[in-house]
Amino acid sequence: MKRQFLLSASASALFLALAACGDANERGASDPAGVSAEKDTAADTVAAAATASADNALPKIEVSDEDIAGNPLLADWDTPYGVPPFSEISEEDYMPAVKKGVLDLRAEIADIVESPDAPTFDNTILALEQAGATLSRVTAVFGNIANTESNDTIRALEGEIYPMLTREYDAIMLNDALWDRVRAVWEARADLDLDEQDARLLELTHRDFVRAGADLPPDAKAEVAGINEKLSSLTTTFGQNLLKSTKAFKLELTEEDQLAGLSPDFRSGIKVDGEDKWVVTLDRSVYETFMTQSENRELREKVFNGYRRRASEGEFDNGPVLIEIAQLRAKRAELMGYDSHAHYTLETRMAKTPQEAEEFLLKVWRPGLAQAKEERAAMQERIGEDFTFAGHDWWHYAEKVRQARYAFDDNALKPYFKLEAVREGSFEMARRLFKVDFEQVETPVWNDVVEVFDLTDMETGEHLGLFMVDMYARDSKRGGAWMSAYRGASEIGGDTVRPLITNNMNLIKPPAGEPTLMRFDEVETLFHEFGHGLHGLLTQVKYEEFSGVDGPRDYTEFPAQILEHWAGQPEMLSMYANHYETGEPIPTELIDKMNEARNFNQGFKTTEYVAASLLDLAWHSLSHEEAMAIEDARAFETEVLEGYGLIDEIEPRYRSNYFAHIFAGGYSAGYYAYLWSEILDADGFYAFKEAGDIFDPQLAAKLKKWVYESGGLKPADELYRKFRGSDPSIDPLLEIRGFKSPESEG
Repeated sequence: MKRQFLLSASASALFLALAACGDANERGASDPAGVSAEKDTAADTVAAAATASADNALPKIEVSDEDIAGNPLLADWDTPYGVPPFSEISEEDYMPAVKKGVLDLRAEIADIVESPDAPTFDNTILALEQAGATLSRVTAVFGNIANTESNDTIRALEGEIYPMLTREYDAIMLNDALWDRVRAVWEARADLDLDEQDARLLELTHRDFVRAGADLPPDAKAEVAGINEKLSSLTTTFGQNLLKSTKAFKLELTEEDQLAGLSPDFRSGIKVDGEDKWVVTLDRSVYETFMTQSENRELREKVFNGYRRRASEGEFDNGPVLIEIAQLRAKRAELMGYDSHAHYTLETRMAKTPQEAEEFLLKVWRPGLAQAKEERAAMQERIGEDFTFAGHDWWHYAEKVRQARYAFDDNALKPYFKLEAVREGSFEMARRLFKVDFEQVETPVWNDVVEVFDLTDMETGEHLGLFMVDMYARDSKRGGAWMSAYRGASEIGGDTVRPLITNNMNLIKPPAGEPTLMRFDEVETLFHEFGHGLHGLLTQVKYEEFSGVDGPRDYTEFPAQILEHWAGQPEMLSMYANHYETGEPIPTELIDKMNEARNFNQGFKTTEYVAASLLDLAWHSLSHEEAMAIEDARAFETEVLEGYGLIDEIEPRYRSNYFAHIFAGGYSAGYYAYLWSEILDADGFYAFKEAGDIFDPQLAAKLKKWVYESGGLKPADELYRKFRGSDPSIDPLLEIRGFKSPESEG
């Protein structure tokens, strides 16, 4: 049982979205009465759940043979590679299958607890690892479909299923008899003849129980269980509010002056079939492109405000929801003996403490903010006295200044980055680095746009996993880019299971017959998510508990981010960046201009990201008492950001009301992880540059073995040292961003 499938129930797919542009919540103060009402409801729910937990009584679940007869989620999947039979699965199948999975899991846990034999590694730790197979399989399908093919029925099921899963997880982790058995095996570990992977499984299992509250007094256990259940419901609500709010915004363009500045391919991408009408949505690709290209300042402001005011008012207002989430997390941390949720969370991360995470962020914040102010001045100078530069002008005028300064137009690159060619370029990179190959195959898929590839070892021909890609935006799909899994990898008792991995993006689907042309930042995103995909696909760990994309958040971005460096290297571009019409390779002078302009606007990019990271830490470093005093989310975040000196023209990448990474995903107190991992990826890629060969076989072999194949086999800092031979330096990161290191400034 990979326990992570229940740990963050409202974010069922791994929330590994690459950075998305932030927006702001400009609404007024939240309604105090509404906040109070939410608090009262939460208190009642927590108390009820706590009482149930204290009585050691889970809600009764019933499912008849008729309910599950013929359910495709519960049948053996006679499909290529064991892919779910998507076309056979209906919405009505999910709840009965989940209930059957829960009942199977309860029976498996009961067998472990009621065993008359003394606890051993096999009858307790290994048995626990293997429990819940049915439930894991069903929830993996449901979670992925909820992220890609959502509708009102699916969203309603999320509200029922995820709190149920949280209750089941707590029932396992807070079960006294089960904890006694786990603890007994842990205390006898010195006398057990365990290999490295067995020992790691025991270590992580014991740690999971302790951190879940297994050692707490009964009253505290009950309260933690109640909090977890309420949090599961709240985080699901947060994510659904954000999705509905985002999809509700549509700006219709019908006049030529409203289209001024928009490139022909972008116009084609947003045109309504059969009508002289173009629709701007808040999907990432659409938003960024419109804000960069549009010459209509009034419309840019409308889209800008639409983006930053998402989930900030009316029925989709996330303000009261996120305040309650912060309060409950702070209370849970207090019960566990920690100063704050951030202290609890970061204990097992590379940063260790919120203070160390903040100190790291400030090392990058200070030079980034200084450069952002210079960038603002340059854009105001270009505008002159016509108007005062504002936040909704940044994307547009940054591009104008960049073009003037470097004679470089980002649109000139797009004809060289056709989606299929870019993907083949990423495959070729993997072939050269990791000696693996990809072959397109036919399997069932959840949407007709999905393409599937069989990954094999080039030397042995061994099947390593299935790679499924879903590249296009649609109303049923959440925004961003991410990697997820329909099945993890394991190898227990000679039974080899290889993973089913997905990559998702939200590119604009072009009209029929036209190519999908990408901006270079989208190319980097594809390479990034491919890195997550390879981390899941190449794993050679036998226990699913720590196979694949396992490890602390401030490490798991490293295997994705390091591959972004290859995307823009001349050696790589020569392999895949060819004009989609003429086949001509991308001109050297265009590559040179692109690289010269690379650090332009880095102050803005750094500042918006770090602002969001500092905001995350601020929310989650609150004590319970401090959290309970907050009544207005907007007022709190304004105070935090002003305290760090954020300038008015820059929005944090995510405002609190739509900060899904931390309030509906797995990054609470951990959004800084992208930048922390950037230390690793910058330093790691520097090793290849030092070697004089970006495909250096010795370095590539170490990277494959100690990063992509090793999952969570060892602590993250140890895995990195195994690959690099030393601890990482921050200097390559600062150099890449065009900043001076603290030492050079001193």
